Amino acid sequence: MTLQIFIPYWGEPGLLFDAIDSVRAQRNPDWELTIIDDCYPDESVGERLRSETDPRITYIRNETNLGITENYREAIRRATGRHVAILGCDDLLHPNYVDVITGILERHPDVDVVQPGVQVIDEHGTVVMPLADRIKQRMLTPRAETVLTGEEMATSLLRGNWLYWPSLTFRTDTLRRVDFRDGLPIIQDLALLVDIAFQGGSLAYSPTLAFSYRRHSGSASQKTLLDGRRFNDERTYYATARRQAAAKGWKRTSRVTRMRVMARLHAITELPGVLRHGTAAGLKSTLAHIFAL
Repeated sequence: MTLQIFIPYWGEPGLLFDAIDSVRAQRNPDWELTIIDDCYPDESVGERLRSETDPRITYIRNETNLGITENYREAIRRATGRHVAILGCDDLLHPNYVDVITGILERHPDVDVVQPGVQVIDEHGTVVMPLADRIKQRMLTPRAETVLTGEEMATSLLRGNWLYWPSLTFRTDTLRRVDFRDGLPIIQDLALLVDIAFQGGSLAYSPTLAFSYRRHSGSASQKTLLDGRRFNDERTYYATARRQAAAKGWKRTSRVTRMRVMARLHAITELPGVLRHGTAAGLKSTLAHIFAL
């Protein structure tokens, strides 16, 4: 199996080339990499990558800026293989990533999504374990190799999303069948994964460490917590998921979307930061996330 890897690019060039180098360093050479530049203002990336001699690496620059969701869709449109990974432009594959993914797929050939073991790094590349990740990895993530399907997958992810989006590998035809939801840019990854579950899809997880996920202290995601957009989107989506679960008669899934225990705990942990640095709308949204039924 040739694993197709896409990097939708917008960001720090140095981190992008670190990500590319992590793909080059794969022990298993059976991969193809495509970088899709979404018109990042620094054109030095294109100048450097157009002289790339490795035939497995392709550089494309969009004619206009598409935005993050449309650039993901562009990657999916360009995919030609059976499986595709959409790597963040600042994340890192470990040298065993392709081997780990192909090994999982050999054991579970029909799954729609594959998640390897992940460690978290900061903007400097130092391994860190923020509170949210400690909860994800110690309380929500399975301890052993696991396959979740349908209701079990949806319930697990809606209880608390323990996956790391850029580390995932997907069946290409699944991503073409189940599209991103418009209007939910902040939690589009969770919405897509749960929609896959609602359509009877499956997820395979292996604890074998194969990926470094980068968290930035000043990330866009953090800013949306301070101004309220993150929690507003979450509540909107959880209400939608609850209606979907009720329509399918998935009582456990419906229950976790109603209780939102982990989501409320997350809001509690973010409340001090919102009080110090957030807007009035951010504070209102955080309090609503904690107390609203």
